[in-house]
Amino acid sequence: MSEDKHPSGLTPEQAKEFHEQFKITYTAYIGIAAIAHLMVMIWKPWF
Repeated sequence: MSEDKHPSGLTPEQAKEFHEQFKITYTAYIGIAAIAHLMVMIWKPWF
């Protein structure tokens, strides 16, 4: 009687696919932010 309902509404396969894309996007975001901070620090050090 109990149906397997996931809080996200995604199947496990969809969740894995989403997670893989999320990891790529998050890594790119962090990389761009790190480069931007480095460029600003070279241009105008704040310490």
